[in-house]
Amino acid sequence: MSDKSEGFKVISDNRQARYLYEILETYEAGIQLTGTEVKSIRAGKVNLQDGYALIRNGEAWLINVHISPYTASGQYFNHEPRRTRKLLLHRQEIRKLIGKVEQQGLTLVPLKMYFKRGRVKVSIALGKGKKLHDKRDDLKKRQDQRDMQRAIKNY
Repeated sequence: MSDKSEGFKVISDNRQARYLYEILETYEAGIQLTGTEVKSIRAGKVNLQDGYALIRNGEAWLINVHISPYTASGQYFNHEPRRTRKLLLHRQEIRKLIGKVEQQGLTLVPLKMYFKRGRVKVSIALGKGKKLHDKRDDLKKRQDQRDMQRAIKNY
């Protein structure tokens, strides 16, 4: 067996996205990176919080995701932390996304970044922004679930 078997290691998770958006569909995309970015990702220095994806000229781009500069290399060889990175998707997936983003007014949000078989992957989702009352309903449901679980446990 090789070193790069079915390994699946989550590096960064955007928990805020599930609170701010109603997730409709998810897609797995590869990401085009430089060497120092991969080393920094292996160290876990990634922040997906403010990130989003765009489709421009038939290509998908990941914007505003912060990957910290790699500290063990010189400044000359390092990367820019918030640079725009290309997402690697199949052409038919991009066509589907173009239609849904432009016609329905949905947003592409990165949910998590992980290693799969030694390669960096990003899970992106089509999301519809939640209103304030939707967020309150979700918090209330979550609290009710906790209370029920607590009651069952103590019973």
